[in-house]
Amino acid sequence: MHPAPSVIFFTTFSGLGFGLLVFLGIGLPPVTGVTAFAFFTLAYLAAVGGLTASTFHLGHPERALKAFTQWRSSWLSREAWCAVAALLLMAIYGAALVFWNTRLPILGYLGAALSLATVFTTSMIYTQLKTIPRWNSRATPAKFLAYALTGGALLAGQISLAIPALAALAVLQSIVWKQGDTALSRSGSTLASATGLGPIGQVRAFEPPHTGTNYLLREFVHVVGRKHAAKLRLIALILTSGLPIVLLLVPFSHFAAGLAVLSHILGVLTARWLFFAQAEHVVGLYYGKR
Repeated sequence: MHPAPSVIFFTTFSGLGFGLLVFLGIGLPPVTGVTAFAFFTLAYLAAVGGLTASTFHLGHPERALKAFTQWRSSWLSREAWCAVAALLLMAIYGAALVFWNTRLPILGYLGAALSLATVFTTSMIYTQLKTIPRWNSRATPAKFLAYALTGGALLAGQISLAIPALAALAVLQSIVWKQGDTALSRSGSTLASATGLGPIGQVRAFEPPHTGTNYLLREFVHVVGRKHAAKLRLIALILTSGLPIVLLLVPFSHFAAGLAVLSHILGVLTARWLFFAQAEHVVGLYYGKR
């Protein structure tokens, strides 16, 4: 699919923001006052900034509020409700920490659970799409949650948790890529099934359906070369996990920790670009692009 910058920014930073809110909700780190204000500001800037960016990919952003009415059938609507509930609860929880140096555990745990639920509902927007076999897998929500929790641990300064999480994330991402590469072929969708001409005999593309481009080709058919993808995957793994682990293992300094966070974010952006760019929509079969 076409890797729209707004959606890449949305899925990356909202995941990081809600991941940090999860750790703040369970009391890690145990901050109050000005320090708590700094952590919550960072979490809200990432989470709200990411959610805001998602509206730029809508054809009619002014209709975004209508998403709240479709919660029975739409994962997008469920994401909106979970996000609002999580942000409101964590705002109350954070205010108690900042202004009264008081931790309200029940609110914190509930806010953390809703923050995780928000990331899960975001992942299900993509997981539910049977037309994109690479996404239509249990691995998609697992990956989204892993990225959020790993990024949250890193932003929360939980080094002892972040290092093994970063290593596990690299392994999980590698497995997901390997499985995803064969997802389209395993789905059973072919040019014959796309055109409905399979019963007649062997199907091959004689000419494209039309000479020019169209919305389907622009949005749902984006081809990334194998060599190009392999290089980007290696870069993503190094930036997301490899370099941050090295920086966290050296004697601690705020500069090294800051570089680890920056490297991780750049790596997640790269991996998320691949997540969209390598998503083979079955409509590409009709155009002979797969």
